[in-house]
Amino acid sequence: MNIGVVSKRYAKALLDFAIARGNEEKIYKEVETLAGHFGNVPDLKKTIENPVVTRKAKLDLLIEASGGKNVSEEMKRFLQLVIDGKREKFLHFMTWSFIDQYRERKHILMGRLTTAVEAPELVRHLEEIGALKTESKVVIEANIDPSIIGGYIMEIDGYRLDASVANQLRNIRRQFIDKNRRIV
Repeated sequence: MNIGVVSKRYAKALLDFAIARGNEEKIYKEVETLAGHFGNVPDLKKTIENPVVTRKAKLDLLIEASGGKNVSEEMKRFLQLVIDGKREKFLHFMTWSFIDQYRERKHILMGRLTTAVEAPELVRHLEEIGALKTESKVVIEANIDPSIIGGYIMEIDGYRLDASVANQLRNIRRQFIDKNRRIV
């Protein structure tokens, strides 16, 4: 069976169940935590897919990776369902599919802002403007990269705006080279 189809179906089932129970925000945070652990701890995926590890040990490990003792009953039931159905190898993909579906249903756009220095006011301002323009909640992750010299690079919903000083200098350099080639 196709990884994408399985992942989307399980993720949709979890999201529908969470909404029906009115606990979708908590489960979203738990799934985000689990997805983060999959990304930061590569051995987690290997351990979960290992047939030697017992189902109980897998469940305990996944519950701990989802937030520990405060994990919701809905999340525990979902993880048990995945393990009972022997779909552990798809769980990583299920987490990302759930996150995507949750954000789509809740009209949440994720963005990334890269600046040369810390700029919390700019992040807040861009989130407000983005929310007004898109009629969605906009969440911007701020990154600091001194190599852009100044300005910013904004990425949101597949669009990228590079207003960095480094990019402007590259453009000037390219124009200068192109112009001088014609002279020679």
